[in-house]
Amino acid sequence: MTKTATKAPFRADHVGSLLRPEVLHNARKAFKEGKISAEQLREVETKEIKRIVDKQIEVGLELVTDGEFRRSWWHLDFLEHLNGIEGYVPEVGYEFDGEETERYNVRNNGKISFNPNHPFVRDFIVFKEIVGDRAVPKQTIPSPNQLFHVGIRNQEIYPDIEEYANDIIQAYRDALQAFYHAGARYIQLDDVYIAGLNVEDLSYYEGEYNREQLIDLALRVINGVLEGKPEDLYITTHLCRGNYKSTWAFEGSYARIAPTLLAKEKVDGFFLEFDDERSGDFTPLEYIPEGGPKVVIGAVTSKRGELEDKETIKARIKEAAQFVPHDQLCLSPQCGFASTHHGNKLTEEQQWEKLRFIVELSKEIWEQ
Repeated sequence: MTKTATKAPFRADHVGSLLRPEVLHNARKAFKEGKISAEQLREVETKEIKRIVDKQIEVGLELVTDGEFRRSWWHLDFLEHLNGIEGYVPEVGYEFDGEETERYNVRNNGKISFNPNHPFVRDFIVFKEIVGDRAVPKQTIPSPNQLFHVGIRNQEIYPDIEEYANDIIQAYRDALQAFYHAGARYIQLDDVYIAGLNVEDLSYYEGEYNREQLIDLALRVINGVLEGKPEDLYITTHLCRGNYKSTWAFEGSYARIAPTLLAKEKVDGFFLEFDDERSGDFTPLEYIPEGGPKVVIGAVTSKRGELEDKETIKARIKEAAQFVPHDQLCLSPQCGFASTHHGNKLTEEQQWEKLRFIVELSKEIWEQ
């Protein structure tokens, strides 16, 4: 898998999730109503994953994802299958700009460890077989830091947050090893938690730490997970500001986290959102070590269907190159197209046009 070793993340990359087709929505609804079996639902999912793998290769991507077609949420489906974590229906959903999400969340109900029978590992094996040697299969999972939002930790089970952190680190180390043994060489950790550490109001976070302590904890957790990982396992992280039906959860630059997290997080690449004025400027990129992690500039929005102007995106990459060497940059959408099963407000054809646009533009920018 030398392609991964030399290129991940790729000049033209994408965050992961893709719009669910109507046939998949209908199958999931039929399953919930007891009209089809779990196996029948899985057959529909597999067929659609095969289709979107072919489509990603057709538009020119060197990496492919399964579109997150077997899950409802970008994060909860993975987290609730860890030992010590359960899913539940809270009284309110997540708050987004003018929108409350569907009500579902996770909470800690026991000592946390990796479940060796985690369904995502089985799903990756099938996904990798579908891809074959045609492209690099990319696995997306939520960051371990997602488990530090207020209300998730059961303080009777974990009165000490450091013990909680240590168990999460070990669970994720074991998860990475399980995916590695299943053949994964490119894994992305999706992290709304870290991006959110820039906001003014930290009431959504563990109250016993201040901002700097929370930033330090987040860094220790990620770097603890990555410690000792195989050299040919490439890990990136996506720092997301929320993505639900084309809305967002918060705004602001990466300035407050940059001196610690962008400077010291030992990932192979950062996927960063720079698609609108909410994102702030590129100044925080000055903390990225030269020759260190690649920076994937999310300058193409996944929230709207209209195609961006090529020259505008080229100018954005040139602007980012004032802070990070040009050869250390890549291009992607700012987020996935369907972080939850609901999807963003654009058509599937517009989604493919966006990804094709990114592939074509990346060649113009870096292969001149």
